[in-house]
This record gives sequence, C-alpha cells and structure tokens, in this order.
Amino acid sequence: MIFDLPMFTLIHVVISVLGIISGLVVVGGLMAGARLEGWTAFFLATTLFTSLSGFGFPFTQVSPAHIVGHFTGGAGGLPCRPLLETSGRLWRATYVITAVTALYLNTFVLVVQLFVKTPPLAQLAPTQQEPPFAVTQVLILALFVYLGWAALRGFRPTRFGF
Repeated sequence: MIFDLPMFTLIHVVISVLGIISGLVVVGGLMAGARLEGWTAFFLATTLFTSLSGFGFPFTQVSPAHIVGHFTGGAGGLPCRPLLETSGRLWRATYVITAVTALYLNTFVLVVQLFVKTPPLAQLAPTQQEPPFAVTQVLILALFVYLGWAALRGFRPTRFGF
C-alpha cells in the first residue's frame, strides 16, 4: 500500500467534521444576515477536500458513498460562482441552496458512518434498512430543509446592499 490507511482515514474524518462545523457556522450566519467570507471559504475548501479525499480510499466497485461524493463535490463547488457574483436573487438563492445541500450531504454521510462504525448504533440498524436509521435520516433532512429555508430568508439583498 502506498499510504497509511488509518492515518488517511483520520485526516479524512477530521476534515469532514471541520467541514460540517464550519458549514453550520456559515448557515447560521446566513440565517442571521451575516456574511462570513472566511468561514465560507473554509467550509467550501473542507467540503471539496472531503469529497476528493473520499475517492482516495481503496474500492473495487462504485458504491453509494461515491455517488454522494460526486454530488457533495458538485454542491460544494457550485457555491463558488454565486459567492463571487451575489448580485441578483437567483445567484443568492443558488449559493444558499447549494451550500446547505453540500452541508446536508456531508451530514448524511456522517450519520451513515456513525451507524456503520459505532457498535450500539450498528446493533440498532445493522443493514441501515431499519426504522432507527430511517427516522434519524428523515429528522436530519427535515432539519436541513428548515435551515435552508431560514438561510434563504436571512440572506436578503437589503442586508448586504445588493
């Protein structure tokens, strides 16, 4: 093996968690009407790196994680354009929706990994087809729908002068 897999896994997990935390700060800022450029840059960078590093793990076939990784990478990269050109309602909405989507997808994967790697959760949902897993993912989705709606309301043109 070319690299140390446990160390690579640790780096990937740390960057993923930092991306989720910084994403929550960014969404909170949008909800409050605060534009947090530094946090946003950090969130977008960690989200993109999380997606890219996810493809560095050995695999023999495409899995659902790879598909989510493609979507997360796209949703994490797409806000870069609207962030640069936030004039107009469409660009602002595109930025908020794609940023919240990228954050949701990272959180979705975190929940999946928690149910796979944490023994008590793995016992509750060994195949991830059981109700505890489904209920958790539905609650996470509902939370992010609310956060997205609140961020769209908070990120208004009058708050930023454009």
